[in-house]
Formats: sequence, structure tokens, C-alpha cells
Amino acid sequence: MNIVVVGLSHKTAPVEVREKLSIPEPQYDEAIAQIRTYPHIEEVAVLSTCNRLEIYLVTPETEQGIREIIQFLSEHSKLPVATLRPYLFMLLHQDAVMHLMRVAAGLDSLVLGEGQILAQVKQCHKLGQQHKGIGRHLNQLFKQALTAGKRVRTETSIGTGAVSISSAAVELAQMKLPELATCQVAIIGAGKMSRLLVQHLVSKGVSQIAIVNRSLERAQELATQFPEAGLKLHLMPEMMTIVAQADLVFTSTAATEPILDRAQLEAALPSNRALTLVDISVPRNVATDVNEMPCVASFNVDDLKAVVAQNHEARRQMAAEAEGLLDEEVDAFEVWWRSLDTVPTISSLRDKVEAIRVQEVEKALSRLGTEFADKHQEVIEALTRGIVNKILHDPLVQLRAQQDIEARHQAMDTLSLLFNLEISSKQQYS
Repeated sequence: MNIVVVGLSHKTAPVEVREKLSIPEPQYDEAIAQIRTYPHIEEVAVLSTCNRLEIYLVTPETEQGIREIIQFLSEHSKLPVATLRPYLFMLLHQDAVMHLMRVAAGLDSLVLGEGQILAQVKQCHKLGQQHKGIGRHLNQLFKQALTAGKRVRTETSIGTGAVSISSAAVELAQMKLPELATCQVAIIGAGKMSRLLVQHLVSKGVSQIAIVNRSLERAQELATQFPEAGLKLHLMPEMMTIVAQADLVFTSTAATEPILDRAQLEAALPSNRALTLVDISVPRNVATDVNEMPCVASFNVDDLKAVVAQNHEARRQMAAEAEGLLDEEVDAFEVWWRSLDTVPTISSLRDKVEAIRVQEVEKALSRLGTEFADKHQEVIEALTRGIVNKILHDPLVQLRAQQDIEARHQAMDTLSLLFNLEISSKQQYS
């Protein structure tokens, strides 16, 4: 079995490509089910965020597995393979393992060290298990990656003052609107990204913030987290009225098609009314034709790179420190991975010894008589199990820990010969 990741990110593809490959959470089950139908895919996990779409897979045939994933991505995005391929990256085994560790730690993010990605990796793990995509191998990989991400945040200072996409968006808005604190601001959407937008806007002294959302309940949940902000809450039918009154509009919804376009804005905005739009959604919430409007300045997630660059240099040293921790977690995963080929031998040895133990206990109890056996069977069972486990413990620990492949295989062959073990094909490939 081989671990592979195929995907694209803010480093390899522009937002107009990334949005075509985005897979919203409600579609994870369908995507995972479709990928699992391919003959060379044993396990799969899908990580889709505003800056990346990555598919982690376990495959017995690397080349075939990659080909099947690219075919899926082409069908999903409706982009020909030839068009899609230049934007994709493919990493195999140890490189794939390290990549997920770096992603979980925030070291591969647009905003170096950002914290939101760890929760997104955790959710990817949860949904992969829930929809039967993640099995034994990816489960261990994601557990190790989540451990790595937590260690980087607790054992290094990379997260100190680290900004998110939302805070970078607010920084960009302040660069374009120096009098940000006096602006009327509208936020369309009331999810996690919007919560962070409110947090950073309030820290900049903004006091006029309107939230527009499909559900009033979700908007109210957001408002209760910032009682001092005096958020004004509105439903989507009021969107254009609120946008027309605003100086600055952030869009952060899960809509798969643009919710603002040139025709809507021209109909709603007074003549020569200046407006700044910052769209942090993928797929984009603001249509590209808005860029043709002379009085409207429109920005998307790719425009945040200049803001992020200012913070990047200060975190490079912290990132180097974090990479050392990730090396430790990759090594830990590799030890686990290498130990997998010992499982059939260990299982066979345990089965054989357990069968001998059970047989000998039954003989002993039959000689001791029914009355004694009924009274002391539990003690005798515990005693014999304890003896067996203690005898097997050191040899099996040493076998699992053996890093030299040739020496490990030689040890397994010796055990099989000395104990006359029979390793079934079911054990071998389980």
C-alpha cells in the first residue's frame, strides 16, 4: 500500500481554478463514495478549503490511483485533464506524510502559522471516517498530523500574533481605506470567517457593522459573541439595500455562484458611489464583471498575498523551529508504517500460543475436577494469559521496533521457522 496526495493550492492555482474544484462539506459523502468506486483506491480523505483542494489516498498501485484521482477531479471541475494537470501537485508516501503535517501546522498556509487550518484538518478526518473513506492507514496518518499541528502551536511561537485569512482581509481593507474606523461595514455571511472578520474589525475601532445572512438564528449567534459591537442583523432579501449604504463590504458565504454582480450593484448604488468589496470566499461570491465598475474596488483571496508577505518574513524563523517537530512526527508515523509488515507474523504467533494456552488450561482443569475448576478457572485463565503476554512482550516489541528492513524480515522468517507458523493470505493483506 502507498500513501499519495493529489491536489492544488494557492501556491499552484489561481482562485478561478480553485473554485471549480472546491467540494463543499455537504458533498463530501458523494465525493468519497464516487472515489471509492475506483478499483485502485483503498482509502480516501478530502480536504477542501478556500486555499486548497487535496485528496489523500491509499492505493496498491500508485500510478493507477493517481490517474483515477485526476479523472475524478476533471469530472468534478468539468475541466479537461490537459487543462487541469499543470495546476496539480502529486506527492508520494513520505513527502505526502510530511505535507499533511505541514498543512495541519499552518506551515503551508497562505498566512504562515494560521490556526484555522488545524480545525479544518480535524473536520476532514472526522468526515472521512463518517463517510467510510478513511481506514486504518489514513486514520493513523491524520491522528499523527493533528498531534503535529497541536505540538507546533503549543511548543513554538509561530501562532503568536498569527493572522488568519479574515484578519489579512481586514488589513487589506485598512490599506485601501485609511479611515476604516469611520466606515460603514457590511459582512455577508455569518460563519467562522465572518466571526473572525468582526473580531478584527472591532479591534480596529469599527463601530458600524451590519451582518447579512440567510438565517437570522445564525446571525444572532454571531451577535451574542460580540455584544459590545452592536451588530445590525439583516436577512438576504435586504442585501442590496445594506450594500448600497456601506463603504466596505466583505463576502464570506458558502454560495457556489456569485451573489453580487455588476448589474445588481449598478441598480442599487447611487451614481459615482465609491464602494470597496473584499471577497474571501471560494468559490467567489463577487462576479468578475464588478471589476469593470469605475467606482467599485473589488478584491479576492488572491489579492491578500501582498498583505501576507509583510508578515511572512517575521515567521520564517519560527517555521524552521516548527519543522524540527514535524520531522519527529513523520518519524513516528514511519515507525508505525514499517511495523505493519510484522502484523501477520505477530498475529500468527499470538494465535498459535493462545491455542496452546487454551488447550493446556482445559487439560489442567479437567484433571483438577469440576468443583475446583469452577471455583478457580478465572484465576488460572488470568495467570496463564499473564505468563504468555510477559514471555511474548520483549520479542514482539523488538520486532516492531526493528528499523532495518532486512533485519526485520530475517527476524520474522526466524520466528516463522522456529514456531512453525502458518500465515494466511487474509492475515497477510489485512
